[in-house]
Amino acid sequence: MEEIVVLIVGAGPSGLATSACLSVHSIPHIILEKEDIYASLWKKRAYDRLKLHLAKEFCSLPFKPHSPDSPTYIPKDMFVDYLDDYVKTFNIQPKYQRHVESASYDEADGKWRIEAKNVLTGGVEVYVAEFLVVASGENSGKYIPELPGLDSFSGETLHSSEYKSGAKYENKEVLVVGCGNSGMEIAYDLSNYGVQTAIVIRNPVHVVSKEIVRVGMIFSKYLPIFIVDIMAVLMSKILYGDLSKYGIRRPTKGPFYLKATAGRAPVIDVGTVAKIKSKEIKVVPAISSIDGKKVLFEDGAEREFDVIVFATGYRSVANNWLKDFKHVLNETGMPKNDFPHHWKGEKNLYCCGLSRRGLFGVSMDASAIADDIKKVVTEKLNK
Repeated sequence: MEEIVVLIVGAGPSGLATSACLSVHSIPHIILEKEDIYASLWKKRAYDRLKLHLAKEFCSLPFKPHSPDSPTYIPKDMFVDYLDDYVKTFNIQPKYQRHVESASYDEADGKWRIEAKNVLTGGVEVYVAEFLVVASGENSGKYIPELPGLDSFSGETLHSSEYKSGAKYENKEVLVVGCGNSGMEIAYDLSNYGVQTAIVIRNPVHVVSKEIVRVGMIFSKYLPIFIVDIMAVLMSKILYGDLSKYGIRRPTKGPFYLKATAGRAPVIDVGTVAKIKSKEIKVVPAISSIDGKKVLFEDGAEREFDVIVFATGYRSVANNWLKDFKHVLNETGMPKNDFPHHWKGEKNLYCCGLSRRGLFGVSMDASAIADDIKKVVTEKLNK
């Protein structure tokens, strides 16, 4: 059994940022990571053409801004290099291949007891910590919806986390399910390789450019969200026109309002809209059922596909191991408290990177958590 002041679960950007902030305060801590490497989502499960969707000024971690000569929208490989340098700068040393199986609060001791399986040895390690930080992220468990007949599909199915490049699917018929940023960008990438591509767009979605988002985020510091939304929607209409005739409906609420209140990010167009307009990418409605390679849609249309890519997002899986999750999370594994108080729970339990605000939110959470822990520790020493 090992005792520590702070234990962090997860070595993605959230865990790394929290570690750096704690180190600045000279607070001892440990990171447990289930994979064999930090930032595994970025290093193992991101498609080749991925770039950060937000400008670099909104995508840095605490105490380390991106270099002035780096591009405004940073490619995946460059961001991985940034994370490598971040880990080196702050001497972050996670314990890898530690699969946390349970974490519960001991009322008698007033501390957290964490049990983790060491995948390398097969043994179970026990840690006792005064503070516990959930940094396993919003993207810890891939989500694929249950569709009638999906088990009968005779082609290839994969989640967006397993997708790398459209080069593999040249001359095939591919259906992308999900019209968020990943789905729209994967559809674009497939089309660039000559793949016959269709994308399911079920719900209304805002489509904006990177520049619209950047301007909106800057103005949101000074103006009410509803005014920023009016500006963003107007710019989107001027840039893209009426997209409803192409199967893309705009929500009644504005893009920045939806992001702030529901965590629903707008689609940042990388060129997909132009391909939809030119019919290189076909928009289809929701799937009714699947039979072999045949997919039936809600409008009665049928079409055969060789591959289905599910860009249907992820789910937080923290509730699977955090036995006393009620102190900071709700039943879905997301913060029970509203932003901006979402990161702090009860019994010295915190969560980082669950605000649905990307890397910008991660930095805010990590700094707030470390400052709060420092305050509690200092007050305890001064008693």
